[in-house]
Amino acid sequence: MAAGRRIPALMIQGTGSNVGKSLVVAGLCRLFADRGLKVRPFKPQNMSNNAAVTSDGGEIGRAQGLQAMAARVPLSVHMNPVLLKPETDVGAQVIVQGKRAGTMRAREYGSRKAELLPKVLESFDRLSEGADLVLVEGAGSPAEINLRAGDIANMGFAEAVDIPVALCGDIDRGGVIASLVGTHAILPEAERSRIKAFLVNRFRGDVSLFDEGVREIAARTGWRPLGVVPWFADAHRLPAEDALALEESDGDGSVKIAVPVISRIANFDDLDPLRLEPGVTLELVGPGRPLPGDADLVLLPGSKSTVGDLAFFRAQGWDIDLAAHVRRGGRVMGVCGGYQMLGRTISDPDGIEGTPGTVDGLGLLDVDTVLTVDKRLVEVTGRHAASGTALSGYEIHIGRTQGPDTARPFALLGEQGEPDGAVSANGRIAGTYVHGLFASDTFRAGLLAELGSGSTRAYEGEIDRTLDALAAHLEASLDIGALLEIARAR
Repeated sequence: MAAGRRIPALMIQGTGSNVGKSLVVAGLCRLFADRGLKVRPFKPQNMSNNAAVTSDGGEIGRAQGLQAMAARVPLSVHMNPVLLKPETDVGAQVIVQGKRAGTMRAREYGSRKAELLPKVLESFDRLSEGADLVLVEGAGSPAEINLRAGDIANMGFAEAVDIPVALCGDIDRGGVIASLVGTHAILPEAERSRIKAFLVNRFRGDVSLFDEGVREIAARTGWRPLGVVPWFADAHRLPAEDALALEESDGDGSVKIAVPVISRIANFDDLDPLRLEPGVTLELVGPGRPLPGDADLVLLPGSKSTVGDLAFFRAQGWDIDLAAHVRRGGRVMGVCGGYQMLGRTISDPDGIEGTPGTVDGLGLLDVDTVLTVDKRLVEVTGRHAASGTALSGYEIHIGRTQGPDTARPFALLGEQGEPDGAVSANGRIAGTYVHGLFASDTFRAGLLAELGSGSTRAYEGEIDRTLDALAAHLEASLDIGALLEIARAR
């Protein structure tokens, strides 16, 4: 750490994955930003295929992107200096300070992760400059003591920068007393004493019924109780980071959009604006299920492993279902990896995704893709070529796609109208490299109108209002004064 004032900071760790750490940090970011504090989110190490592109030309986990929005600050690569993007069951692409550093198998990364600590500390130091408060999110659980050697995600980081920890447990999944007290029991004394407080998340019903539980946890651990957070019903309106949190539409809209859930689905928050539309039924089609025959649009999402997911797609028989959908006059759209799959061929001469070679695509667009080492990371604005409606989003992909159908671009980007994507001669098959375009209200409304529905929603505004509601929810549930006191005592 650079010499000078020690910035108040607090690390929110969890008793496990998906206990709500990301949303707690996001809500606190908005709460403290509304109090006039310059608050910054930070996560030393993240694992997710849902990424956000930063204004400084890198990528970070989507959760840190949401937290930055909550804090009302621009996204920075230093908010998430190490991002792991799973490509196989045993290996992941390693992103360091926003840039691809290579691909490692899990065992190799485990032996080398300590080498990344200097970069993590550098990012924390830079993010702290000018901040009033840094809220740090852990990953997984500190109780995973088998992963403690070289740790940069939880206690290894907290120890390196000497910050206090608050431990979050999830009562909705059950066993929260055992989870919190068990974490206390399994940690060495130096680490359990670093945990200054705890909170219980996702309580359904009368919170007072858990008063005795809070007293028991406090008595058995010596940690300060920060409060019990009731279930936040609108959490589903915010972008999720884990593909396990993928949800279908709540309603029964007149327009059905089917999405095959490929094994390495990436940037799946593309789907959120569609999922929240009352006129849309978003059907997520899992492995072993056929694509529905009554879909108005089949949407092929992004993929972290295009060649592997294309094989997965065919293994489910979805290629046959998609061909039948097209014969019936149905529409198809592919985003990023989904766009690449729609072409004639995908070539991987350098073996970026595995064995070098070329595979046949689905053949619905007259284009060919060559995977390249260089990754394109850029925020974009432009317009839909066919309708002229405005759109914005970001590109995050490897590969170049060329062919006759690119003469009919999907979008025209930037002031120069740079062509993006491709459209079939009959206009029913389209592909684009632009993620996040469904969050563009005018484009989404135009697309849904073509499908027979419509939209009057302001998606980004709804996200902002939900963050406001989350902040108010936490303020009513937690001892915010105690939380600040712990952070400032660092």
